[in-house]
Amino acid sequence: MVKKVIVFLVIFLFVQNVKAEETEMYTYKSMKTEMLELSKRYGLEVKEFGHSEFGRDLLAIKVGKGKRSILITGSHHGREWLSTHIIMAMIKEYAIAYKQKQTFLGHNLNILDDVSIWFVPMVNPDGVTIQQQGIDHFPFLLQEIFVDMNEGERNFLRWKANALGVDLNRQYPAGWENIKGDTGYASYSHYKGKKTFEAKETRALVDFTEEIQPLTSAAYHTSGRELYWYYYNELSNLQRDHELVDKIAKKTGYEVSYPPFNAIGGGYTDWFIQTYQRPALTIELSYLVKETNPPLSVFLEEWKRNKEVALIMCEFAKEELVEK
Repeated sequence: MVKKVIVFLVIFLFVQNVKAEETEMYTYKSMKTEMLELSKRYGLEVKEFGHSEFGRDLLAIKVGKGKRSILITGSHHGREWLSTHIIMAMIKEYAIAYKQKQTFLGHNLNILDDVSIWFVPMVNPDGVTIQQQGIDHFPFLLQEIFVDMNEGERNFLRWKANALGVDLNRQYPAGWENIKGDTGYASYSHYKGKKTFEAKETRALVDFTEEIQPLTSAAYHTSGRELYWYYYNELSNLQRDHELVDKIAKKTGYEVSYPPFNAIGGGYTDWFIQTYQRPALTIELSYLVKETNPPLSVFLEEWKRNKEVALIMCEFAKEELVEK
């Protein structure tokens, strides 16, 4: 009888957690609060590595004690906050298993003693706030400017840029000068800025990346269930880098993209590959949606597909980039 009660309680709590994941949207405020709570509970290092254009903290959190690391980022774009949900779930589940010295879906968490994981769940907190909550959290005198950048619309569900109308994933100096066809002015989407690293958020992320020197990196986006991995990778690295994307593709079921030889960059992973000659992935979550956020109802499916991704990357980094 006691065993049945215990089983019932476990199932009940699991169902409640699942419902919470499905219905509670991570805002910048709730994400920051939970990151600090997880840091305290599991002894995780949290680093404030910069600030957004409107002063919101840019936060990274580390799971593991390894001196080498990988880097996982999310929410470069305001409407792509589903990526924050996936990353926060990784942080929680990995931290629990690591502290309790448990395996996670067959992965030995001792790997984190050698290769840690740095997570940046929300690169663009201003943009996420605009998309989720509108413009009431920004200075009144600027609100009409936001409407202009949104082409007269007062519904901001399609908002992709930061709060100055710059698309953060078009800010990196890997083919930036060759980006054509974008808007030539601040906008809710597709404005690359007047120069690279113009946005505080991209400059801060680059500085943080240069500080921790990750062995490999993944940037989560939405949507389309697709993996991007190539940006003029050195020929000598192609087999190695494809091996990683192939592992991730088999686990997630996502399609591997093979861009044209003359692919135009500007993205974070383009810059990472070019700068470090190490593998990097852009991971597009969810079925395809147009100019809005994927619904939270897709979270459980995307979590099922992605829950092992960062650990696979850690294991790959140790085997291919540290021990060889």
